[in-house]
Amino acid sequence: MAPGPFLILHGYLGSGPGHWQDWLAARLRERGADVSFPDLPHPERPEPGAWLGALRAELDAVADPAALTVVCHSLAGILWLHHAAARTGPAVGRALLVVPPCPSSRLAAIEAFWPVRLDAAGVAAAARETRLAVTTNDPYCPEGAETRYGVPLGLTVDRLGPAGHVNPDAGYGPWPQAEAWCVGDAAALSPTA
Repeated sequence: MAPGPFLILHGYLGSGPGHWQDWLAARLRERGADVSFPDLPHPERPEPGAWLGALRAELDAVADPAALTVVCHSLAGILWLHHAAARTGPAVGRALLVVPPCPSSRLAAIEAFWPVRLDAAGVAAAARETRLAVTTNDPYCPEGAETRYGVPLGLTVDRLGPAGHVNPDAGYGPWPQAEAWCVGDAAALSPTA
């Protein structure tokens, strides 16, 4: 039986070849899963309204939202928090937020995404299960995503150690542990090594 469906959402500048999200999409498709990995509008100049519209269109296209797993990297995690705070649409099955950035990153291209409301009830209503994967040295969230998002939202947190921004530069091309979690073969995420 094929797992899924899955919605994979990239962050600022996208997730191209060599990125774990690209690898994950291919691996899930090889298993026969229904995988949507859309190019969000203007990834080099992301705009919250356009990204929310794209997310909602993707969610509206899913026949059984309760079976859907949403996998967000970086800025897509913040997109998911905006979506959750808006409290629109039915709950999905699972959501994974991998290293969402923080306002302290001072990255001008994503400033329009701040502030983001940390709505624990909205996050709980948006997905039956939401996990947060964090690192100890993410340059885009110096204060730590667990402190910034995990604690106030009451999220289950997977600690990946010193894994930077969980991208190819940090050794995250293939990420078998993420695949195992997606298909239900692992209860938690773990580092690549």
